[in-house]
Amino acid sequence: MTSITRQRGLRPGGSGPRGSAAQAGDGGWSVTTVGEWLRSPVAPYYLVLASVSLLTGLGLVMVLSASSVGSYAESGNSYEVFLDQVIYAGIGITLAFIASRVPVSWWKRLAWPAAILALLLQALVFTPLGVGEFQGNNNWISVGGRTLQPSEFGKVAMVVFGAAVLASKRKVMHKIGHATIPLVFPVGLVLVGLVMQGNDLGTGMILLAIIVGLLWSAGLPGRWFAGVGAVIGLGVAYLATGSANRMQRIQIWLGDICDGGPHADPGCFQKVHAEWALADGGWWGLGLGESREKWGLLPEPHNDFILAIIGEELGLGGTFAVLGLFAVLAYACFRIVSQAEDPFTRLAASGVMVWMLVQALLNIGSVIGMLPIIGVPLPLVSSGGSALIAALLGMGFLLSLARSLPGAAESMGGRTSTLRRTFAAIPSTTWRRTARPSVGGSAAARSTAGAARRTRAAGAARGTSSNRARAGARGDVRSSARSSARGRPAKTRRGGRIR
Repeated sequence: MTSITRQRGLRPGGSGPRGSAAQAGDGGWSVTTVGEWLRSPVAPYYLVLASVSLLTGLGLVMVLSASSVGSYAESGNSYEVFLDQVIYAGIGITLAFIASRVPVSWWKRLAWPAAILALLLQALVFTPLGVGEFQGNNNWISVGGRTLQPSEFGKVAMVVFGAAVLASKRKVMHKIGHATIPLVFPVGLVLVGLVMQGNDLGTGMILLAIIVGLLWSAGLPGRWFAGVGAVIGLGVAYLATGSANRMQRIQIWLGDICDGGPHADPGCFQKVHAEWALADGGWWGLGLGESREKWGLLPEPHNDFILAIIGEELGLGGTFAVLGLFAVLAYACFRIVSQAEDPFTRLAASGVMVWMLVQALLNIGSVIGMLPIIGVPLPLVSSGGSALIAALLGMGFLLSLARSLPGAAESMGGRTSTLRRTFAAIPSTTWRRTARPSVGGSAAARSTAGAARRTRAAGAARGTSSNRARAGARGDVRSSARSSARGRPAKTRRGGRIR
């Protein structure tokens, strides 16, 4: 494992290994040090942790800003939605911490129980526990006086179950029967069917994307994806044409119906006001809390269209910050996939990456007008208890995968100091990583250290002998000079005696 050592005796700009790096920047940051840290086994873990923390924190701030007006109008309390979101975030962070400490071997054992539990919870939607239709969808159940959306947790279950099943079938992935059973038939088909029975097309599309992404990552031959894509395309087209509401959204997206403004068509109101919010924000935004659209103009400002409020208040920079954080999360997932030696870890990280990116793209595309309004929340940012808890649980699972990478567990588990773990995450020319056992040390490390000490001692001894020889030579010269002055031959050292 790696540890942190302080490089002493070397100054920035001077000779030695620190000279060139220090010259790159007085603060210790350089392309070299950042690149070295990004190649370390702990980089994916800290990248996931940082991006998820920032997205969750930004989401809480923006939920407070976007929901304050509507909450006050409905209940007289501007903090009602925000306080609920804080509670959900606390639950999600707790579950994420627990999930990050669960070994990968245990996640494999939880695959079948997770799939069965997801199917049972989704089936409860159509029992007396279901809360009925809300905004055109029927995908909620009532638990303890609060609503729960089982399909959000079905995403986590599908990733874990699919990765475990396909990892065990990696040698027979060229056979379509082994590749699709039981992931696609019956588990995936039943779960997506139950979600679609509740008219939640957006969540159904995300679940399908997770299944397809897992099959692709597992190595299913490409010729099968043509057929799979055709079937999925026909299914989505059938579902879209079978709903007047969906067809209206598609016509608004493809046509120029909304050119006359938000009142040109009932479906234009939300689309046009979202675009106006982004336009009003401009480069620098109106300022945090200064949104105009949240004053009863833009529907769902704290949920599906929270990105429009971010763009209005924080400007283009705030929007790009959200996109950049999702890019960092995607890069961390890619690093886990590329570094993992366990097939389950590679497939699971791929599934989480597809889940997060597809859902984020569907939400962002709906807000900016590149896609029809689908109605999915922005992961980790939008308001919604089930979505936030499930997303944080998935991120905890991703952290567990990152901890299982070769060298990562040793690097983090061997350090007993929180301060040293913090320095490990900060690229710097002052603090460098060297391969050294953290506790006790191995025999090879001790031998290396002993050899270094012996080399330094030998060098010191040689320096001392050389100094003595030079001093003796100077003494002989002075003695010779004094003897010449007295008129007698000088005594010289020869053979260890003075003559």
